[in-house]
Amino acid sequence: MTTTETTTLPGLRPADQARVVARVLLPAVAEGLVQRRPSVMALAERLRADQAAVDTLRELRVRYGRGPLGLRVTGRSMALLLDPDDLARVLSESPEPFTPAVLEKRRALEQFQPHGSLISVGPERRERRRVNELALETERPLHDIAPAAVRRIREEAATVRKRAEATGLTWDVFAAGWWRSVRRLVLGDAARADRRITDSLAGLRTAANWSLLRPTRRRTRAEFLRRLRRYAAQAGDDTLVGRLHGLDVAPGTDPVGQVPHWLFAFDAAGAATLRTLALLTGHPGRLAKSRAEFAGADLSRPHPLRYLRACVLDAVRLWPTTPLLLRESTLDTVWRGALVPAGTAFVAHTPYFHRVEVAGPYGDEFEPEIWLDGRAERDPALAPFSAGPARCPGENLVLLTASTWLAALLEDHSYRLDSPVRPRVGEPIPATLNHFPLRFTAQAGSALV
Repeated sequence: MTTTETTTLPGLRPADQARVVARVLLPAVAEGLVQRRPSVMALAERLRADQAAVDTLRELRVRYGRGPLGLRVTGRSMALLLDPDDLARVLSESPEPFTPAVLEKRRALEQFQPHGSLISVGPERRERRRVNELALETERPLHDIAPAAVRRIREEAATVRKRAEATGLTWDVFAAGWWRSVRRLVLGDAARADRRITDSLAGLRTAANWSLLRPTRRRTRAEFLRRLRRYAAQAGDDTLVGRLHGLDVAPGTDPVGQVPHWLFAFDAAGAATLRTLALLTGHPGRLAKSRAEFAGADLSRPHPLRYLRACVLDAVRLWPTTPLLLRESTLDTVWRGALVPAGTAFVAHTPYFHRVEVAGPYGDEFEPEIWLDGRAERDPALAPFSAGPARCPGENLVLLTASTWLAALLEDHSYRLDSPVRPRVGEPIPATLNHFPLRFTAQAGSALV
């Protein structure tokens, strides 16, 4: 079929477009696409905003068919994806003709990582992506720095457990230890207590939430990057930034300029880790399987922890850290006979795909086994770490960190979730779980229920 024979994408009726903006796009933006806003997250949980978004897209799929559906938002041409095969096509054909470096993402991430691979294009993107894959050892389940990472995590987890026995395990208690371990893992032990560098990043990410309305905070960014480069210059081989030393790279690649995104990603990983603990406390059978996996193992050494990794993956499926996957077409493309012009933004609402379009009955259930028995691999609707050539290069490293933290917390302690929203066995898992107010009672031993 030639271009002249094509039609345009079917468009949403005005009322339905308004519903998509009000129930899907605006809530995701309001919750904070780059830095989560606690107050808005609390409101979203109370109003069940994510469930409303999922239900809206479910209704549109019934009414309009498999899509994609065309819409315009603030003058921007968009294609709303509703079918898993369409999602798979967009992700598998990145970065050409569907680039991750969409305008909105570039404006946001330039606030703290102007040379990041995710917002780069052409040869620069290829070289920066290569650097990320080399340093993060993308294909290896256990990174070379795993022994040092496990030691650091266990040290920080011991501090968190002790405090949790006295005060309860809250997000603030957990996050303090999590970030100490992340700074050590990424930048080295010298950065353990340097909250300033991660707090500066949090401030820049907050500004990134408003990237289309505010100018870049150049001075803050420059100071943050200077501090980052000082740590990089002295980092050892047992750190992630130390893995950048001696790499043969093309001019302008800026290997250290990739590190801000690593730190950014670890924030979402921390939230996923605490949500996984919430799931396990409400699912005693799966908690027992997790404990059985590492019973008798020497957890001071790197351990694959396949079941705990699967639990983390399913937590990210249920509560995606990236609720909107965005790609932008760099060329005119044809979709089921419809012409999609270059410059169109493709939008996929991951909570909808992960719960409604899955190829099994586990949409609203905690089902870590799908990541072990091949079901998830065969399901194009599932992309907790994205998919295709632009898949998160740090997935295995994140899963190593999260699963090691969970094992360290669970090894000789038990927890009871005391928060009002409790994901429990036999009940649909809520579409929103605000991690900020999570609170657990913690005690040594395994008798707490």
